[in-house]
Amino acid sequence: MLTFDILTLFPGMFVGPTTESILKRAQQAGLIEARLHNIRDWATDRHRTADDAPYGGGAGMVMKAEPLAACIRAVAGAGAPPVILLSPDGEPFTQAIAHELSREERIVLVCGHYEGLDERVREALVTRELSIGDYVLTGGELAAMVVLDAVARLVPGVIDAESTAEESHSDGLLEYPHYTRPAVWEERPVPPVLVSGHHGEVAKWRRRERLRRTLARRPDLLARAHADGHLTREDLVYLADLGWGPG
Repeated sequence: MLTFDILTLFPGMFVGPTTESILKRAQQAGLIEARLHNIRDWATDRHRTADDAPYGGGAGMVMKAEPLAACIRAVAGAGAPPVILLSPDGEPFTQAIAHELSREERIVLVCGHYEGLDERVREALVTRELSIGDYVLTGGELAAMVVLDAVARLVPGVIDAESTAEESHSDGLLEYPHYTRPAVWEERPVPPVLVSGHHGEVAKWRRRERLRRTLARRPDLLARAHADGHLTREDLVYLADLGWGPG
């Protein structure tokens, strides 16, 4: 079982994402556990203060070192799990990182808020920082939900392994398009190959659609997929016909 310890000032934000759909079923099955920890519970004053004005002046507030550090130490314990801060300064979160984290036994996710947290806590206790994109949110809670969802679905048994085999970013390419009944919708038919019954042709079509879609939407991914050895000779021939070649 993979345990997510989520440190936040606003635990109520996680009601819904952790209590519905696949994440709910995964917890009921004992495959994952999502535990919420209110950072304010480690504040020592009667107002449970977790933020203060920044040294040097400026707008906004900064998360105080003492309650956050006490929370991290109490939750992390002696097992030394990864302590991950969700931050726009972090390394970009990718499918490869999601796979890596899915092999852990426990992960501590720290949700920053306000203008950020006291830098000394970062230096002393945070082992990794992740960003879900080049933009700024009001806090790390939404980013933590993204990491939780992306990692949890890769834990064995949470969803069918076949469902993740050829999805977007699994091997550097985007996913092929999907269709279901009816066979014709608003004069738009399903591609004939998908109802042909020829499994080999279906597989070939899907692979080419992944290549075509990646070239059209995320050509930057193709060079990386080629460098990582994910493209076959047949893939390269097809991409050359579409006008792409490794630089």
